[in-house]
Amino acid sequence: MNSLQGKTAIVTGTSRSNGIGTAICLALAEAGADIFFTHWTPFDETAGNGVEKDWPGILEEKLIKMGVRAAHMEADLENDQTPSRILRAVKESLATPDILINNATYCAPSNFRTLDTNILDKHYNVNNRGTLMLSLEFAKAFEKANPAGGEGRIINMVSGGPDPDNLAYIATKGMLKAITPPLATGVAPLGITVNSVDPGPTDSGWIDEELEKAFLPMFPMGRLGLPEDAAKLIRFLASGESQWITGQIIESNGGFLGK
Repeated sequence: MNSLQGKTAIVTGTSRSNGIGTAICLALAEAGADIFFTHWTPFDETAGNGVEKDWPGILEEKLIKMGVRAAHMEADLENDQTPSRILRAVKESLATPDILINNATYCAPSNFRTLDTNILDKHYNVNNRGTLMLSLEFAKAFEKANPAGGEGRIINMVSGGPDPDNLAYIATKGMLKAITPPLATGVAPLGITVNSVDPGPTDSGWIDEELEKAFLPMFPMGRLGLPEDAAKLIRFLASGESQWITGQIIESNGGFLGK
């Protein structure tokens, strides 16, 4: 299957072997896309699910062995200069990108007792400001490289639900949902589609035995969501077959009942 042959994709937030970002990179490469992925070690060291120090290099080598070109960089989306730095690095190492997967996220527990402006700002800076500005930089670069139009893709990873211990995370992911339809309308004349995917609880390293026991009864298919489940949908949305799908927030969660 080479439905993405000749395409270049950016996948943010790819730092662990069992993460959704890695699964997306592998799925897009399997379809023939060249891959540029980003990672931010300081987050993984402090607030994320741990660091796999050598994983970016291992993944790059794995992608190249699949027959595509690949490159990667550390990227802090909280820094105002990061979106332009990413686009510049992609163009210099591979080509002007056709596909942007906004997978990088900041997440730290917060409830009505603990949420303060510092926590909220941290979530906003990465999940909203950094992600949106990267999307705009991507769209402008795509327009410049394709003055007659083309087929571009922006896909956001989002979340939701009544989780009282993740107020800032849910709030900022909700903003990405809200921006999806108007941004899709704005870039549609360029041939770019914009969609958001909510994969539900996904076993990407953060679900311990206690959480698994709590989640399983809420999955009617009898298993947890896997990173590969999300990656399969992303691969379809990145392909030419999805050109008429835009401005959508798609739940792909195996019928998860805990909404």
